[in-house]
Amino acid sequence: MSFADKEQPKTLCLFDVDGTLTPARLVISPEMDDLLKELRKKCVIGFVGGSDLAKQVEQLGSDVLNKFDYCFSENGLTAYKLGKELASQSFISWIGDKKYNELVVFILKYLSELDLPVRRGTFIEFRNGMINVSPVGRNASTQERNDYEKYDLEHKIREKMVAALKAAFPDLALTYSIGGQISFDVFPTGWDKTYCLQHVESEGFEAIHFFGDKSYKGGNDYEIYEDKRTIGHAVKSPADTMRILKELFNL
Repeated sequence: MSFADKEQPKTLCLFDVDGTLTPARLVISPEMDDLLKELRKKCVIGFVGGSDLAKQVEQLGSDVLNKFDYCFSENGLTAYKLGKELASQSFISWIGDKKYNELVVFILKYLSELDLPVRRGTFIEFRNGMINVSPVGRNASTQERNDYEKYDLEHKIREKMVAALKAAFPDLALTYSIGGQISFDVFPTGWDKTYCLQHVESEGFEAIHFFGDKSYKGGNDYEIYEDKRTIGHAVKSPADTMRILKELFNL
């Protein structure tokens, strides 16, 4: 075992980031930080998020690779164990430039025809293992994100766009996962958050707890929350995550 120093070395707690460890796109609170330090003494801890490592560093701290036993960026396509990088995967190598260009052209045309009250920058963000699509734009302020989330819930902008993409590209084995407040991820089927579990299979964990706020069908925590290898905990906020951790581990 790599984690013999833990009180429960065969227990792993995996956390979504936005809405679970931090408010959406904001930084971790000192209270959550302290609680995770105490939890790490008891069991193995890690996070798994769709964002790249740079964004997770912004939210979780510059020393994030040392604060968690496992760091899974882009659903585990970029992965670290005890600060050391593990094998990675590339979306562009998988899909190829021809199909990727077709996909991007369709997305940009669709976005250009949407009737939205606000538009900001970065509508398609290319990542190592996926693309992230945001109708309002990832440069939206916190207030604009909150406003768009309400608008999206009412008008189902992302839901309708995902349906259009599925209809336009039925031949591509792609998964479309709505997460956070303003965007959705596009990645090869099977490259959802369950992808990260292959990195921990050899450790012999007897219990893998997963905490996420988008655990409903269509949310980007759904697959790993429902996976038979995990014990899923649906949370509503970082405060909810803290409450459950305190109850589970007597913190």
